[in-house]
Amino acid sequence: MTTARDTEGRSAHPRLPEKLAAHPSVQAVLARRRTGGVGRPSAVIDAEWLHELCLAAGADDAAAVSLDHPDLAGEREHAQAALPGTRTLIAMAVRMNRDNCRSPARSVANQEFHQTDEQANHAARSVTQALQDAGYRALNPSVGFPQEMDRFPGERIWVVAHKTVAVAAGLGVMGLHRNVIHPKFGSFILLVTVLVDAEVSEYGQALDYNPCIDCKLCVAACPVGAIAKDGAFDALACTTHNYREFMSGFTDWAQTVADSDDAADYRSRVSDSENASMWQSLSSPPGYKSGYCLAVCPAGEDVLGPYLDDRKTFMDTVLRPLQDKKETLYVLPGSHAQEYARRRFPHKPVKEVTGGWHPPAKRSTPIDRKNRESRTS
Repeated sequence: MTTARDTEGRSAHPRLPEKLAAHPSVQAVLARRRTGGVGRPSAVIDAEWLHELCLAAGADDAAAVSLDHPDLAGEREHAQAALPGTRTLIAMAVRMNRDNCRSPARSVANQEFHQTDEQANHAARSVTQALQDAGYRALNPSVGFPQEMDRFPGERIWVVAHKTVAVAAGLGVMGLHRNVIHPKFGSFILLVTVLVDAEVSEYGQALDYNPCIDCKLCVAACPVGAIAKDGAFDALACTTHNYREFMSGFTDWAQTVADSDDAADYRSRVSDSENASMWQSLSSPPGYKSGYCLAVCPAGEDVLGPYLDDRKTFMDTVLRPLQDKKETLYVLPGSHAQEYARRRFPHKPVKEVTGGWHPPAKRSTPIDRKNRESRTS
C-alpha cells in the first residue's frame, strides 16, 4: 500500500490501492499536489471578478444570490438535486432586440427569442467552464428548452426557476405580464442561471421599486385575455395559445391526427397554414404564437423614451399592429379566453382545442354507429 504524507507525517490523501497509486495519471496528480501545482480555490468567490466574467461571456447584467435567500426556499431542493453542494445561484440577463420582438411577423420575433436563448446558454456555459477551471463545481441549466419532459405534466419541468432567482438577485421585478422587468433593459431580456458550490463576496439586493409603469398595455395586447388589470393571470389560457406548438399543444395536434378518419377528414380539421407551422416547429425551434405582452411593454430606462415622448404614436406603431393582426387564436371550449377572444378580437378566427391537457372525447366508429342504429330501429 502507498500513502503520501505531508511534512508533519499526516496523511495528505486517502490510502490508495497499490495498482491505482502506480497509475501515471494518479502519480501526476499527486506530484502536482506535493509541489503546490494544484491549489484549492478560495472559499469565497470575488463578486467583482464574477461580474466581469459574466459580462465577458456575453451577459448584459448579472448578480449572485445565496441559496439560503428566503425567497428561494422553493428552489433549494431542486438546486441541490441538480448540483449537490450548491451555495450560490448566479442570475444572468441577456438583452433581446426590441423591434424584432415587436414584429407582427412571428418568424422575426421567434428567431430573436431563440437566438438570444442560444447566446444566453453559451454565456452560462462559458461562466460554468471558467468556474470549473478555477476549481469550483458549477452547472448551468438550459435557458428554456430542453427541459425535464419525463416529469410533464404532473411536476415542474424546469431545473431552476430563472425568474424567481433573478428577482431575488436584484435583476428586476416580476411584471403584471409575468415577465421579469429589468430596471434598464425592461422586459426585453432572457434569463439564465449558473449554480456554484461556493459563496460570493457580495450578493445582489432586490430592487426597492417596481420598474413597471402600470400602463396596462400588456393587458390590451394579450389576444386571449390571460392578463387581467387587477393582476390575475390565466396561465392555462396563455399556454394553450402561446404554446400551441409546444408540449401539450403538440399532444392535441397528435390526437387530431389519430382521431381523423382519413386524409380528407384531417385536412378539414387542420388548415394548410397550421400544418406548415407545425412542421416548421418540428424542424426548427418551436414558435411562440404570441409573446405580445412582452413586445408592447415600455418599461425600463432604455426602453421608456418613445412612450414618454408620444404615447399615441407608440400605441399606433407597437400595440395596434399586434391587435390588428389576423391570426388564429387557440382556446379551450367554454373558457373565459374563448369568450374574451371572440368579443375583443372579432377579426381573429377562434379555434377550440383540448390544449392537450385532457384526452378528447372518444369518437364513435362506423360499427358503433351502425349497432346503435340497429338497436333503435
